[in-house]
Amino acid sequence: MLTVVKPFRALIFASMLAALGCHAQTPIKTSAETQGRLSPELTRRVEVLIRSRASIPPGYQIQVGPRTKSDVPGFDTISVSFLADGKSSKPSDFLISTDGKTLAQFSRFDISKDPKLLVSGEGRPSRGGPANAPVLIVGFDDLECPYCAKMNDQLFPALTERYKDQVRIVYRDFPLDQHPWAMRAAIDTNCVGTKSPTGYWNLVDYIHEHAGELGGTEKSLAKANETLDTLTRAEGKKQNLNLETLNACLAKQDDSTIKESIKLGESIGVDSTPALFINGEKVEGALPLGDLYRMIDSALIASGQTPPPPPTPIQAQPQTPPATKPGN
Repeated sequence: MLTVVKPFRALIFASMLAALGCHAQTPIKTSAETQGRLSPELTRRVEVLIRSRASIPPGYQIQVGPRTKSDVPGFDTISVSFLADGKSSKPSDFLISTDGKTLAQFSRFDISKDPKLLVSGEGRPSRGGPANAPVLIVGFDDLECPYCAKMNDQLFPALTERYKDQVRIVYRDFPLDQHPWAMRAAIDTNCVGTKSPTGYWNLVDYIHEHAGELGGTEKSLAKANETLDTLTRAEGKKQNLNLETLNACLAKQDDSTIKESIKLGESIGVDSTPALFINGEKVEGALPLGDLYRMIDSALIASGQTPPPPPTPIQAQPQTPPATKPGN
């Protein structure tokens, strides 16, 4: 009985439906190319299994190509395509065991690159550990996002306290369209961040903490923008920046760098904030701190580092039973 190691119905249909009609009909093989062809009996077993497992409509013909050598021990490769209306889909590759008893299909993924390199912190203000810290956490941040504000207030102080120099933290900008002053906040903080990482983080922390107040009671966009510029100038003065250069940056409101950051985020699957990448591992939404600790610990171990000891759980204090009244 022919068996399937792992059926990929969606993969079969994706290649069949997306490509059908876009490729020329499969040419007839020459005698030299068909020397490894399957026997009619084995070909039928392959066809019946694929048709039943992937629910191939009766109107589609299944074409099974000859065996070719694979790099998987004990298996050869066969290509399968689907024919309808005189046109053939792009072939899908399957593995067939050399004894003809097992059919398999799997996806191949390149894991040769370090996931940490998926998104870098290069050129961005950082806090926590140094540039060579074993764990890099990149957060895609929207300064008008209340969930980002909560993360900024609670999560990162806990991480820097627990991991010290083992973790480096970087923000990349991802202002959402529904947040009217988030783009200006990103531009303003970057005007400072290019010269002063300390000033950048001071602004980021303050804006996140006071985001609900920036537009005043009337929630005015003009008021929010004016407040952002005022805060940025004050921080620039505090950090001894060149105020003429800073004012020129604020007046220009160049969003090209922010748009590049958004494009980068979208290319790696970011569609909401906050989104974190822990040495390349994506984390979305609010996770319990313990889960994040486990992910960071795993990244540290993979880097040859020893994670800090688990935090000591807080012991519940015994409760004094309520006094009973006489007669109760």
